[in-house]
Amino acid sequence: MGGNVADRARGAMLGLAAGDALGAPAENLTPDQIRCRWGRIEGFVTADPAGTDDTEYALFSGLLLAEHGAALTTAHVEAAWRRCLADRDEGPFRGAGFSERGTLENLRRGLAAPRSAQHRHAWSDGLAMRAAPFGVFAAGRPAEAARLAAVDGAVSHDGEGILGGRAVAAGVAAAMTADSPDAVLAAALAAVPEDSWTGRSLRRAVAAARRAGAAGRAVEDAVRDAVVIDGYPWTDLAPEAVGLAFGAFAAAGGDPAGSVLTAVNMGRDADTTGAVAGALAGALRGAAAIPAVWAAAIGPARGSCLPSVAGYHVLNVAELLVVAGGAAVGAGAAVDAGAAVSAG
Repeated sequence: MGGNVADRARGAMLGLAAGDALGAPAENLTPDQIRCRWGRIEGFVTADPAGTDDTEYALFSGLLLAEHGAALTTAHVEAAWRRCLADRDEGPFRGAGFSERGTLENLRRGLAAPRSAQHRHAWSDGLAMRAAPFGVFAAGRPAEAARLAAVDGAVSHDGEGILGGRAVAAGVAAAMTADSPDAVLAAALAAVPEDSWTGRSLRRAVAAARRAGAAGRAVEDAVRDAVVIDGYPWTDLAPEAVGLAFGAFAAAGGDPAGSVLTAVNMGRDADTTGAVAGALAGALRGAAAIPAVWAAAIGPARGSCLPSVAGYHVLNVAELLVVAGGAAVGAGAAVDAGAAVSAG
C-alpha cells in the first residue's frame, strides 16, 4: 500500500483536489448525460481544471485544525467562519453549497452554533467534502478523526450531515495506516450508527460494488442504483454522496484513479464524490499512486469561494497536518506514560 504517514497525507490531499477537479464538470449530471458528452470521463475534460468549494473548504478546515490540533472547539470554528466569511462583504457566495449559504445566513442573523446549523440543508455533504483533513491529522485514530469532524461540523450541519463527515474522517484516518480497503470501510462504518441512513447507504453501496465485480459501467450503475433516490432533485445528500464515494472506492479496490473515475462517472454531486473517493484512495496508496498528470494539474487554491485560502496548496496543508498530528500523538503518549508512572 502507501508509504509513510507524510506520503499518505500528500496522497490524501492530492486525491481530494484531483477528484474535485475531475468531478466538477459532471456535477448534477446523470450517467447518460455524461456518456452523451464525453463517452466516459477518463481524465480532465476541461482545459483549465480547478478545485471547487470542496477543495477550498477542506483547506479552510485543515488550516484551522493545524492551528488548534486536538484542542479544536466549535467556538474556534465558528469564530473562523465569522472572521473569514460571515463578516466579509463580498457579494454572492460564488460556488458555495446550500449548507454553506444557510450557515452564513444564520451567522449573519446572529445565531451561534449549533443553532447556526439549523437550516434546510443540514443533511448535506458539505461536511463530508471537508472532512479528509481530520483523518490526515488523526492518522490511525478513526474515532478521534470522527470526533474532530463533528466538532467542526456543528457550525454548519446536523444529523446525517454530521454522520457523513464522521464516516469520511474515520475512513481517511484508517486509510492513513491501513493495508487494505476493508479496514477503511470498517472504520467508516464503525463511526456511524448501524441503523442510520448513512450507515445503510454505505453498506448498500459496498455490497453492490462487490456483487458487480470489476470497475466499469456495470459497477457504476449498480452502486448508483443501490444508493440514489430516483426523482429526488437535490444531489448533495450526505448519505447518498458518501455512499457513492465509498462504493467507488470499494469497486476499485482502493486504487486512486479507479476510485475517482468510478465516482465521477456516476454523476450527481460528482465533485464531492470524486473528492472523497480520491482522499480515501490517496491516503491508502500514497502520493505516488495519484496519476502524475492529475497531480501536476493541482495548483494553489484560487480563493473562488474562500478568499482566505487563496494561494495555499493542498500539499502545504498536508505537511502542516502531519506536523500537528505528530505533535498530538507525542503529547498523548506522554500523558499515558505519566499516568502509568503515577499508577505504579
